[in-house]
Formats: sequence, structure tokens, C-alpha cells
Amino acid sequence: MTANPIKDGEFLHQSRRAPDSLEAISPFTLSNQTRVSIDAPGIIRFDPPAQQHAGKYVVLSCGVHGNETAPIEICDDLVRDILLERLTLRHSVLFLFGNLPAMDIAERFVEENMNRLFSGAHSEGEGCVNAERQRAKQLEAAVSDFFADAPDHSTRLHYDLHTAIRASKNEKFAVYPYLHGRPHSLGQLGFLAACGVKTILLSESPTTTFSYYSSHVHNAHAFTVELGKVRPFGQNDMTRFADARKAITRLTSEEDYAPQVAPETLDIYRVNQVINRQQEAFELHFDDDTPNFTDYAKGTVLASEPGRQYEAQQDGEAIVFPNARVAIGQRALLTVVPTTLEHTDV
Repeated sequence: MTANPIKDGEFLHQSRRAPDSLEAISPFTLSNQTRVSIDAPGIIRFDPPAQQHAGKYVVLSCGVHGNETAPIEICDDLVRDILLERLTLRHSVLFLFGNLPAMDIAERFVEENMNRLFSGAHSEGEGCVNAERQRAKQLEAAVSDFFADAPDHSTRLHYDLHTAIRASKNEKFAVYPYLHGRPHSLGQLGFLAACGVKTILLSESPTTTFSYYSSHVHNAHAFTVELGKVRPFGQNDMTRFADARKAITRLTSEEDYAPQVAPETLDIYRVNQVINRQQEAFELHFDDDTPNFTDYAKGTVLASEPGRQYEAQQDGEAIVFPNARVAIGQRALLTVVPTTLEHTDV
């Protein structure tokens, strides 16, 4: 019998350092009857026995950007705890460690920003011509296969966990993908608040992010969750992520974990402008260390490129995700303005 190289819980380590060792591992069952399936390096699924399954199908993705290490460390710890039977699940959980090569070089990506390659964008233009495009397609397929097993009455969830390039006046925040008329979920906002995430950005257009893919294609409750600032492996203050770790643990291990939140205690924003870099000489008109959610007066020039200036369109308009070095044609800046939730369900 072939030895199981993840018996000690080191799935991510094997995925990064000895991916070939995972190929021979057929689905197996832990002594607590949790079924373990490995689709590929960085892709591992856990299913509790049918009589204990409480009806949720949860995707936890991390490392879509390889240098966003805190969520990777959280998910690595959770996978280890499940494999070592220190954590018993009540729901099916799919863990996705996205960009393994980018983790190895401590960079956001190797060739192309993976979080712009979902909803089929990986195959547009020249097609799947690099490893990031191929991986995005593989991750989409893993999510599709996972949710295909979810009965119609089950709850589908996807939390794509990130950390931001720069500091933020609102340290933890989440992007709620465009819902095409579906209501926003107060229950999901309660869960995010339990994670310490009380700032929500409401996207108002389709995108090619991973969370939008799961939301739009699979009708899942899905979010891009920003848990803090980028740090190297081993340099994260994990106490700052304790609430998120605890909430995720309770979500996956309890039958019906349903924390509540009063909407008026949340900071809700809507996206007002999506500013794409169109030319090589694109420039942001604020310092590189300016935090996310810094707001400006109407008329303030936020960015420029030859022949065009981008200004704040109203007082209090704030910046999020500024990055002047993105590829031409990609988003270099979002601006957001405060709003309220009008169409919600429980």
C-alpha cells in the first residue's frame, strides 16, 4: 500500500514541494468518517458522512494572489486540523490554494493576475497560454464539480480570502459581487461581521473575479474578503485574524451557525467609478502609502494619463484597490461612496 504523504496534515506543503506525491492518493476516509478527495495540488475536498451532513457546501479559496499569506496560513491550519481530526465537519468544504507558483516566489502572480481570469476570461484572446490561465480554468472546474453535488435545497457558499496590497482605514472589508437583481443576504452579512468584516462594497457590474464567478454561475453566496494587509509568510500577527478563523471554524463544524448583525452597524459602500489603466503613462495622484478608503472632495484629481483626468465625482468619494502598475486595460482604481442596503433577505 502506498504511504499517504498528507497523513500528518501537510497538504499545502506537499502541494508546493512534492505535488507528484499527491497523484497516487485515491479518495480515503478518516476514522471520523470524513471523506477526503484530492483533485490536484492545492485542491482538497472534505465531506462528512451523509447522516451528519447539515446541508451547506462551502468553498474556501486563498492564495489566488500568491503573496497574500494570512488567508493561506488560516486555510492551511484548517486543513491540517481536519486531517488530524481536531476539527469535525458538519458540511462539505472545498479548499482551494490558488496560485502555488506565485506563493513560491512571494509575488502577487507570475505572469498574469489570476483574479481577472474567471467566468471564462482564462480562455479569451490567445486562450490558456500561461499557468495562471490554466489554473483559473482548473479552479472553476473544481468549484463546478463541487456545487454539482449540492442538492437543490442546500446552501452554496464561497469565501475568496485575500489581503490587500496597502493598508486600509477599514482594515477588513468584503466585495459583494453584482447580483443581477437578487437580494443581498443579511445572514451572510452577519457571518462576515462575525469574521470582523463590517465594511461591505456593493459591486454594480459583472467582473471576472473568482467570487463573481461562483455567485453568477452557481447562484452561491460569494464574496471577495479582504482580511488585512499583505505580509510575508510567517510575519502575520495571527491574533488579528482570530475572529475570522473562529467564525469559519464554527460555520463548517456546527449544524446551523447563524450570527446576526444590525445593518446600521455596517459601513456599506457602492462602487461609483471603475478606472482602468489605458496607457503606459498612467499616474495616481496620491502617495503610494495612502490607505484604502481615504476619501476626497468633489473635483479632486485622483489619476491621470495622457489626454484624460479622473476626478472625484462627489464629496466623500473614497479610493479602493489603487494600483498604477496593473496591465494596460485592467482596473487601476475603484472609487466608492456610502450607500444603504435596500433589497435584502434573511
